[in-house]
Amino acid sequence: MALDDGNGLQAYSVGPAEFRDKLRAVTGETLRVPTLSERLKDFGGGMIYSNVSPGAAYFHDPDGYGYVFHRSGSFGPGLTPITDHRHQVISHDKEGDLELTKRFCKEALGEYEPAYSVLWICDPDHTQHATQLGSPEHLDALAVADQCAGMVFDRVQDLNANGEDILLLIGSDHGHETVGSVLALNDLLVEAGLKDGPDTRDVVVASNGLSANIYLSEEARPRLPELLPFLWGLDDIDQVFAGENLRRLGHRTDTALAVAVTTKRSDDANAYGIPGISIAVQDPLHKDTNLGCGQHGGLGPFEQNPFLLAVGGGFSANSIYRDETSAVDIAPTVLRHLGQSWGGMDGAPMDQN
Repeated sequence: MALDDGNGLQAYSVGPAEFRDKLRAVTGETLRVPTLSERLKDFGGGMIYSNVSPGAAYFHDPDGYGYVFHRSGSFGPGLTPITDHRHQVISHDKEGDLELTKRFCKEALGEYEPAYSVLWICDPDHTQHATQLGSPEHLDALAVADQCAGMVFDRVQDLNANGEDILLLIGSDHGHETVGSVLALNDLLVEAGLKDGPDTRDVVVASNGLSANIYLSEEARPRLPELLPFLWGLDDIDQVFAGENLRRLGHRTDTALAVAVTTKRSDDANAYGIPGISIAVQDPLHKDTNLGCGQHGGLGPFEQNPFLLAVGGGFSANSIYRDETSAVDIAPTVLRHLGQSWGGMDGAPMDQN
């Protein structure tokens, strides 16, 4: 995303550990709505065990209402740094995922018993960015992820069989499609005279992999009527969202964000028979876009249909929830199980039968 840090707009990756503090320094806050950790701080609290990017990990609880354990730094209530044995430095790979999963089962599902806990492993996403989808390396990463999920499932089954009432949700946050080519959108805007230079802060492209957000400074806002038809005319662009259409993607319309674009794609298969070939938007802030490998961030069907399994918590075995749902329904489902209000949320609890 782009922020104006006082010297004009600049694109930032939300992945680094320091982004949480940068966002707070620039905007005076982090998230605009309470997290589950904040909502549950007086009802058993929350614990986050994460092996993904530190920024993603910290934004489960950016203001320190519970506990976050991450290799880049662990924090307790009040964002108090944890530097004793509880701060565990693990590898950012499937071996680290296995180690973190064992710890999660021992602590979150044993010693500490928080009301709410999260285990977020880095694979298969980490491997998919660096290898071909369907390759032996990818399938091995999937197998380890399944092993981690199985360890948690077995632990929860044992606890529920002994009188606990734990709702276990196992899911993926997104899928992947294969990068077929890369669109140098920033350079094209410069060539078209819609951006003053490659590194200027008048028009800023923030890539999200298979999509991009375009931010305009106040001085550049008059360029919007010319910018929109230019984007629609690019062969590699599929959809262009501006104005009220940004709300369809969940964006606000009162910031410097002026346009969001998604790239073209096809259902063609890669060398391993995995369908979905997409165009990525060039991103100097990340190194996870590789030709022939996996990427996400767009609206392709193979990345927009993650799975979610519910175990316990009143959900019937072998049942299927067939109504339209999305990630925003997960938190209300958790809160209902814990007997707490989900007022003010965009989502709603999923039916149990």
